[in-house]
Amino acid sequence: MLEDDEFYMENGKFVLTERYHLRRGHCCGNGCRHCPFEHEAVPPKMREMKEPPRPYFGDKFELTD
Repeated sequence: MLEDDEFYMENGKFVLTERYHLRRGHCCGNGCRHCPFEHEAVPPKMREMKEPPRPYFGDKFELTD
């Protein structure tokens, strides 16, 4: 599988792009890096955390209001 405009690889992990999420049509609630839906389905406790309780491809988990 080759990288395209819907995902790329970073540190051996798939990172889904904004285009992929827009095609899906909704927030999955996983705190994705490129979520265009303002993380609307992310649980409130996870939103309050600086980092999620799982590997997050090296980025800090931050939400803006």
